[in-house]
Amino acid sequence: MSPIFDFFLGPYEERAVSLIILEATAFFFGIASVVYAKREDIMVYPTGLVATAITTYVFFVDRLFGDMMMNFYFSIMSIYGWWNWARRKSTREYVVHISRTNAREKLIGLVLFLLTMLVTYGVYRAFGAAIETSNYVDIFTSGIFFTAMWYMANKKLENWTLWILGDLITVPLYAYRGWGMFSLQYLIFTILAIQGYLAWKKSLHNDLQTLSK
Repeated sequence: MSPIFDFFLGPYEERAVSLIILEATAFFFGIASVVYAKREDIMVYPTGLVATAITTYVFFVDRLFGDMMMNFYFSIMSIYGWWNWARRKSTREYVVHISRTNAREKLIGLVLFLLTMLVTYGVYRAFGAAIETSNYVDIFTSGIFFTAMWYMANKKLENWTLWILGDLITVPLYAYRGWGMFSLQYLIFTILAIQGYLAWKKSLHNDLQTLSK
């Protein structure tokens, strides 16, 4: 077997089959969720909810509490986002549209980012887990992803910028921890997030042009 296959598949040799199946299921639904998000399709939330609920359990088993908290929050925000995206002013017009963050929303995002890191650090301490360098990276990316999820639930373009940044950090982090499928998943997430940013930016530009006429 090549070194690449050894690196990605080696850690699964001693892993419970049930956890491998769960990770593969989360992988599939996670990719589907980001594809739907790129298309501004509300199916991003039910598919994402399946992925994050499974991932929350998997990370709990592995005592990766920062990642566990992140995915638990994703599950909660998926329910909120599902409701928010579905709201309508009338039978045809949706309430929430793609927009950029204003100064107030940027401040809320910063507060959420800092609060999330503090809570995640507290969770590690509460469970008595050793906090190594990779865990501090995990705490940092948790703050990024929590904020990105809130922005996405409100259809803010900046959510994609945060996803891209967090994904780029998470790819090597998960590879280092031996999570081959999740590392590959976040590599795909990075590509899809770039595409999502471009698609949402184009949609926002078209909407602004329509309003200006």
